[in-house]
Amino acid sequence: MSRRRTKVTPAGLLVAAVLAAAIPACGPGDRLPSENSPSAAVTTAGGVEMVLVPGGWFEMGSPPGGEADEGLHRVYVSPFYMDRCEVTQEEYQRVTGENPSRWKAPTNPVEQIRWPQAAAYCNARSRREGLQPAYDLKTWQCDFQASGYRLPTEAEWECAARAGSSTSYSFGNNPADLKSHAWFKENSPRRRPSPVGQKEPNRWGLCDLYGNVCEWCNDWYQEDYYQHSPPQDPPGPTSGENKVLRGGSWYSSADECRSAYRLYEDPSYRDVCFARDVHGLIGFRCVRTAAK
Repeated sequence: MSRRRTKVTPAGLLVAAVLAAAIPACGPGDRLPSENSPSAAVTTAGGVEMVLVPGGWFEMGSPPGGEADEGLHRVYVSPFYMDRCEVTQEEYQRVTGENPSRWKAPTNPVEQIRWPQAAAYCNARSRREGLQPAYDLKTWQCDFQASGYRLPTEAEWECAARAGSSTSYSFGNNPADLKSHAWFKENSPRRRPSPVGQKEPNRWGLCDLYGNVCEWCNDWYQEDYYQHSPPQDPPGPTSGENKVLRGGSWYSSADECRSAYRLYEDPSYRDVCFARDVHGLIGFRCVRTAAK
């Protein structure tokens, strides 16, 4: 996959209230726990496992010498819950009654997903659990104060992928070690997505943040956004032409799977129009703001 100036081609949580009450208050002076700190896991009313990502400061982006749009800067994110794995085809079909995926298998990530489809799924999943939907389906604006599910901000996604680390990957800087943590171009069987949760999770218990399918974020993409983004809970630009994708896919190189690597695509993108062997590149996972 390519990026930046070139378009990409090929009722609530069951125990969330209890756990959230136990989360210590986090403020702008606090830092993330050490990379070995465990994170709380919960199961939603709909049966999806989520992981509590603790809030705090982290270094987002890459040091000087990296890509132009990856400028290193300090960011604070509030605590949030994130799906442990990418949304599966089985889960997507249970909520929406549809499965647009090219490579059909119940435990594979749902793919060939456009951004509006992902946002609509978030709303539908919220309504099934009696939560307030986060998206206005006419404007696609996100209400970050809503109790329901939404797509992660770019800062939230990178915070979760880093899991307290400051290296290229959550497990270090060596791309050779990526094979234990991700399905990507070098090890993807039959050149297609694989069932979720087969690779080693990161230190916070999250799976497949690298590889398998690229994941939609809530943010509009802007190359120089890091230069003027707010330091606390940056929501992304207010408008744009393309939405951010993160994590790389089964078709991506090791470099494209780095924690800081930024991709983007038209939110109405349908990868069915490309060559048959590179269908199924884009999926997503949900987050939910932790109760304060």
